Amino acid sequence: MSVEDFLSYNDTMMKNSEERSVVLATQNRDKLRELQGLMLDTNVAVRSLSTFPKSPAVREDGKTFEANAEKKARVYSKRTCSLVIADDSGLEVKALRGRPGVYSARFAGPKCTYADNNRKLLQAMRTVSWPKRIACFVSVISVYDNGKKVATVRGECKGKIGYLEKGANGFGYDPVFVPKGSAKTYAEMSAAEKGRLSHRGKALKLAKKVLLSYLRG
Repeated sequence: MSVEDFLSYNDTMMKNSEERSVVLATQNRDKLRELQGLMLDTNVAVRSLSTFPKSPAVREDGKTFEANAEKKARVYSKRTCSLVIADDSGLEVKALRGRPGVYSARFAGPKCTYADNNRKLLQAMRTVSWPKRIACFVSVISVYDNGKKVATVRGECKGKIGYLEKGANGFGYDPVFVPKGSAKTYAEMSAAEKGRLSHRGKALKLAKKVLLSYLRG
């Protein structure tokens, strides 16, 4: 069933029905916190992979965000026999021909930190003028239930790469990404501000509608 079919369902919350749960296929606490916050007004409990300690990591070897998100959701939903959502997200920089892209989390190498990635990105962009510092944050979220695909959604936010890291909020490339129409980086915004603009916020809202419609139907 297409995403459009799911989104045509009534978006009424399932507060009067039995509580359900969904597993977020990540060990990233920042992503877990974002999804848990979004689902607070529902009776859907969000669990992390830490509740399945014997489930080994899935190799993210896809060439697209969609391929990685769907692989993780499919594999983990089979292993846990659960409803699972998985995401793959990253930053595409025009001057770098779309890099770091699907390698965003490990742009500076294995076991790198957020700071390592930002330093490498700013170094690579050091001679690029402001008009050409165009970038796009992408988030793809896939929903699978016990190995069966439910839907895959995508959220994007266009913007530019700043010259310096600014702000102490958020994570990842947030201190260097300035969304279109804003003078602040993601990291200078409150969680609510970022949520209204961000690629992941857009994708999570679509995923929430898909989840609720699926659980109702």
